[in-house]
Amino acid sequence: MDIALLAGLIAFAVTAVLGPVVIPALTKKKVDQTEREELKSHQKKNGTPTMGGIMILAGILVASLVFAWKEPHILPVLFLTLAFGVIGFLDDYLKVVLHRSDGLYPKQKMALQILATAVFAIYLLFFSDVSLAMRIPFTSGKMVDLKWFAVVILFFAVIGTVNGVNFTDGVDGLASTVTVAVAITLTIASIRTGSGIEGITGAVAGALMAFLLYNCNPAQIFMGDTGSLALGGFVAGAAYMMQMPIFILIFGLIYLLEVLSVIIQVTYFKKTGGKRIFRMAPLHHHFELGGWSEPKVVAVFSVVTAALCAVSLLAL
Repeated sequence: MDIALLAGLIAFAVTAVLGPVVIPALTKKKVDQTEREELKSHQKKNGTPTMGGIMILAGILVASLVFAWKEPHILPVLFLTLAFGVIGFLDDYLKVVLHRSDGLYPKQKMALQILATAVFAIYLLFFSDVSLAMRIPFTSGKMVDLKWFAVVILFFAVIGTVNGVNFTDGVDGLASTVTVAVAITLTIASIRTGSGIEGITGAVAGALMAFLLYNCNPAQIFMGDTGSLALGGFVAGAAYMMQMPIFILIFGLIYLLEVLSVIIQVTYFKKTGGKRIFRMAPLHHHFELGGWSEPKVVAVFSVVTAALCAVSLLAL
């Protein structure tokens, strides 16, 4: 518990201190985000700097490294967090600095995500004392071992979680608040299971709390793909180091619904020649266009996540 609290405080301090430095610098460089025209209420956000994920990553990195010598299981989670953060940074840089509207091409982005996941999988398989056997919720610690098929599941779980968090980032403070609850839950789970990764789970919680000082509505800065992809890597990596990927379906249900809403919308749109199931995808925009304010979306999604996190801990 002491390590988690200290890591959280260090990450909070680093991220909070960087705010007054990074925000003016990104604003001066015109590293800003362009909002979708369909979201009329979001047009006032045009010009708000993005790539704030570098603040979050700095806080996580500093705090994690302070405790990595004592908790070596932190390092693979930190690797996956930073690896996806770099992918997100490249995507953001191409979009907002070099003004290439699509950022990384889809094939490039997917190839890099597969590469990062493959390195993590190889570590688990050949260099780690953590197996790919998975804890089954509500069974008092029973495991299921799917042998090599577990590797296939790992790729789907990691990449799916990363993109789920990415799609959740679209309303001021949403991805940050939801993931704070998840990070705190993973911290408690790490302590209860003796997994030894609370140095990074606590750091993520602290860094996100500090980022919310600048990211809550109305946001002074957005995390961009730099932050959202990194957070997805963290959630997946931490879950695997605790053999809890199945639990992502519980505490990460909002991430899952966000990514499924996009898949369903795109598929239905193509199959029906332009018809839509949702007013707009991802899911949070559907509720916005239905009349919900941004703070209400954040509040409801966060409360739902907090409740599901409690269920996850009971299931553990």
